[in-house]
Amino acid sequence: MIRHVVLFTWTEDATEEQKATVAAELRKLPGQIPQLRSYTVGRDAGLNPGNHDFAVVADFDDEDAYLVYRDHPQHQAVIAEHIKPIVASRAAAQFSC
Repeated sequence: MIRHVVLFTWTEDATEEQKATVAAELRKLPGQIPQLRSYTVGRDAGLNPGNHDFAVVADFDDEDAYLVYRDHPQHQAVIAEHIKPIVASRAAAQFSC
């Protein structure tokens, strides 16, 4: 299994509406990309200072399934239309588990 973890920090001028739209659009992806085995997205709980603002955790059966997700047109559209306009920083990792 491959786990994909992404952390975002939003720009200071990102609106609550934009942030909510990112979450809503990402939550649609499991219905559009069957290779997603598990998919969780959400805002940071605010428990520790200095954390990123938002996280995505996705599980895939194998590397090929991850690549389908990574390059899927719906996923790429969410990135281009909703994430890139408000992202200040991004960190990601993929690992076997």
